[in-house]
Amino acid sequence: MYNIGICDDGENICTSIENMLLQYAQEKNVQVDTNIWYTGESLRDYLASGGYLDLLFLDIELFKMTGIEVGTYIRNQLDNMGLQIVYISGKASYAQQLFKTQPLDFLIKPILQEEINEVMGMALKIAKKRNERFEFQRGKDYYYIPMGDIVYLESKGRKVKVVTMKAAFEFYGKLKNVVKCLSEDFIVIHQSYIINKEYVFRYTYEMVELVDGTILTISLANRKIVRDELLREE
Repeated sequence: MYNIGICDDGENICTSIENMLLQYAQEKNVQVDTNIWYTGESLRDYLASGGYLDLLFLDIELFKMTGIEVGTYIRNQLDNMGLQIVYISGKASYAQQLFKTQPLDFLIKPILQEEINEVMGMALKIAKKRNERFEFQRGKDYYYIPMGDIVYLESKGRKVKVVTMKAAFEFYGKLKNVVKCLSEDFIVIHQSYIINKEYVFRYTYEMVELVDGTILTISLANRKIVRDELLREE
């Protein structure tokens, strides 16, 4: 079951988006469960109490707690980087403000069925990738981490450090062997670093900044490849 939330203070807009989502689900034979909220506060309370969503269509211009404030709450207070957020608005002037909350997309009202179809295709593709797991061994114990949770990997002598938003793990190994086990979302930026493209916040020709604030150097030999890969994502 794929859990989708819609938060907009316009009842007609919520109903329209829900109907388009259900049409997509029927055509693609995807099981979805939709929930609707009309205020940012009610959505925040649902998530704070442990409510789970895979995808959220979030209006920016909510009456009190704005969509941007809800998105910031999801990322910073709940530390939830997995929930895919699609902002919706009647204006096109918010793009820069949304960047820090790492949205999946930004749609301008009125929203069309074709746009919903495209968003759902992207969201389901990401969800499938995140279900892939990375396996490593520490002593006699085996660990399995969803690849979508990995922010970056670092070579530390004879060990590899795996960093997620919530924890870090080390095991004996080499990055050149680890990279063979990773999905196409990962890029080698340096002989000591592999990053997950989904967690890139900012980049220049010489460095990348990840959403957790980590800044990593891009080696001279990898700069063109990294730039081309990241530009392809834009």
